[in-house]
Amino acid sequence: MTTESVFTGLKVLDASSFIAGPAAATVLSDFGADVIKIEPPGQGDPQRRLSSLPPSPRAQANYSWHLANRNKRGMVIDLKSPAGTRILKRLVEWADVVITNFPHGTREKLHLGYDEVAGWNPQVVYADITGFGDAGPDAGQPGFDLTAAWSRSGLLASTRDAGAPPTVPVWGSGDYMSAIAIYAAIVTALYRREQTGQGASVGTSLLAAGVWATGTLVAGALAGGTPFELHDRKAPANPLINPYRTADGEWFMLVASPPHWPGLTRVIGHPELLEDPRFADIEGFVKNSAALAELLDVEFRSRPFAHWKDALDRERVTYSLIQTPEETAQDPQLRANDIVVPLEGVSGLEYTINSPVNLRGVAKVPAKRAPDLGEHNDEILAELGFGPAEIAELRAQGAIPGTTETEPSP
Repeated sequence: MTTESVFTGLKVLDASSFIAGPAAATVLSDFGADVIKIEPPGQGDPQRRLSSLPPSPRAQANYSWHLANRNKRGMVIDLKSPAGTRILKRLVEWADVVITNFPHGTREKLHLGYDEVAGWNPQVVYADITGFGDAGPDAGQPGFDLTAAWSRSGLLASTRDAGAPPTVPVWGSGDYMSAIAIYAAIVTALYRREQTGQGASVGTSLLAAGVWATGTLVAGALAGGTPFELHDRKAPANPLINPYRTADGEWFMLVASPPHWPGLTRVIGHPELLEDPRFADIEGFVKNSAALAELLDVEFRSRPFAHWKDALDRERVTYSLIQTPEETAQDPQLRANDIVVPLEGVSGLEYTINSPVNLRGVAKVPAKRAPDLGEHNDEILAELGFGPAEIAELRAQGAIPGTTETEPSP
């Protein structure tokens, strides 16, 4: 039984790789779009190998591949082949949406530039993602999330403590953030097409998404603001927004504001601090941050997290346990809200992560495994109108691999 959803009937050509473009296509597939992913001959999309590269967690299943490519049909096409261009043209004519992340110059050589694609299908929504944007001196530079979304944007320089060197953040996080941006651009263009009948070219960059994520700090810089120093946990700019450790070794993030201050004094058993002139206003908190951080450190280290959880909940002071990814994977809140959902068809991988876009009362399609390399070549070619003899000719011309060359994904 097929689940009907918002984008049932929408046809998407995913001509992108590793990770933002494919992940945007996956969000569309979650809502029922028919997504055809095309990959080059050989090893295909590099994301097929991401799960096996350090520092990705070691596991039997290719979890990264299925996360960003579930619910798609897969083809292998040599876009450098003239016969491959014939297939691409029919796919573009079939599609409502085309997604690519090939660099400018390369995409034109592969017949995936906007002008050529729109010439084949004037109503298509053409969506692309670049590292650093379409203009400027670095428009042609390759970009990954660690370089463009994290490093260039100011985000990475700001997410470390005073005295600590820059570190390597969670790789892929900038890509998944950017995927939602390109998904939003696609949906915006589809809405416009419903009103006008016109196709569109939409896009974003890893840099744009990274700067948006760093927006408060970059906007402050645009305003000529004076930045605070890098965060120092023992003398933070605001001791009410700071991580603290408990007696049993757990860390939690306290995010309190002045209205929480009376409740927080009761939580730590020092209601007399309400009368302490050092903490009478925001300026006092900042000026005396080291003293208050030390006091909170001593108190929070005196008892286990379970005690502080009860006390902070009782006073409705905002906080969160700082969980490892392994702890997060087992957090019941994720399953209660369908943030983690069952995945069908993958040995050793029972669940995957849902996309964060939801329409209440509208079902997403159940998550099914990502395609094996070239798994649906013949099926899709037949749907596009290629007969058996033509398919054999395409194979002989090297546009698609031989039937023995496709390999299953783990």
